[in-house]
Amino acid sequence: MLCFFIFETMLFKHFTEDTSGSLSRLAWEKFKRNFQGMIALGLILFAMLVGLFSYLIIPDSTPDANRQILEIATQKPGFKVKMLRVRKNEPPIEVSFLHKMLFGKRSNYTLVPIESWHFEKGNLIVKVFDADHDGLVQNYDIADILYPLQGKTKVSGEVITFTELNGIRKTENIALMQKQILASNIISKTFLLGTDQFGRDLFSRLILGTRISLSVGFVAVGISLIIGILLGSFAGFYQGRVDDVISWFINVVWSIPTLLLVIAITFALGKGFWQIFFAVGLTMWVEVARVVRGQMMSARQYEYVEAGIALGYSKFRIMIKHILPNILSPVIVISAANFASAILIEAGLSFLGIGVQPPIPSWGNMIKEYYSFIVLHSAYLAIVPGVAIVVLVLAFMTLGNSLRDALDVKEEVRS
Repeated sequence: MLCFFIFETMLFKHFTEDTSGSLSRLAWEKFKRNFQGMIALGLILFAMLVGLFSYLIIPDSTPDANRQILEIATQKPGFKVKMLRVRKNEPPIEVSFLHKMLFGKRSNYTLVPIESWHFEKGNLIVKVFDADHDGLVQNYDIADILYPLQGKTKVSGEVITFTELNGIRKTENIALMQKQILASNIISKTFLLGTDQFGRDLFSRLILGTRISLSVGFVAVGISLIIGILLGSFAGFYQGRVDDVISWFINVVWSIPTLLLVIAITFALGKGFWQIFFAVGLTMWVEVARVVRGQMMSARQYEYVEAGIALGYSKFRIMIKHILPNILSPVIVISAANFASAILIEAGLSFLGIGVQPPIPSWGNMIKEYYSFIVLHSAYLAIVPGVAIVVLVLAFMTLGNSLRDALDVKEEVRS
């Protein structure tokens, strides 16, 4: 998540660092007039915010949105049901706001879908939800619903006596406890996109999957920019033997199919969350390096470079502080396209089972889990994450095309 704003920071800095009529300013003004580009940028920024704060807005904020309620498996979008919140007999789990925002929070309650209920003294009798309306009848101790208990409870007249997990012994009025259960422990839940075959909230997992797709894009593009700019700059500026060695290495990596190279790196690093990010990033730097090399070779002939050399500046300073900021335009365009490529590669690898591993919700592994439902009555389980991939990739490709048009302002300046 720390890489979420690298691309936008570089983009806005490139556009707005000079407001006196420079090429950057003209490019930003031209970009703002591009309706499709602004829509794509707005959609990407919105997706970034959703991904960053996803645990704070999704209905199922447990880690990986992995709360499984098998009784309500494969329910249609808009499904509504009553839920009984039963307190777990374990110490309460408290986490900081930042921890919940980044990793979610384990729930202190178990959710039981119910169709009907009634009280019998110190017990709550419920009929568990069943799609065939033949649910199981279960009996819950009302104290066990509200508190984490240690041992059994004892009913005496209108009161119930129990011992909490922390050793505190309590005596509570049964009627008051029944009212408390009706007020706060029997709730209504709506599943906007329905549930999957494990009874998980599809909407929560879809929103959380945004974080994975954007994360792999930012990490992969960040790695590709670091490696590509570094190698391309050295090859283009120093030339000679340095250029020969780096160009040979670039051509070797370029000759290997991207997907095969990613799969090989993934097998070498192992399956996992961060492994797939680095595997994708280590295969996307070649195009960046080739473009930076060409731009650096061209810019090296400019007068301001010769002036820097005459003033005694080091070659590294001239390369990094003077040439590189002036050749970022094509790099920005390539970065936008690489975002889209990284999202597609991650989705493909997850579909093959060598990407992000369950239960982490990735759009790719969601399609893998649900693609068999396409020929059944629940095709939306696979279609929804597929549409999400298409929309986000299309937004990045549209942004890349808009940036390419906006940064080509030399002809406009001449006219």
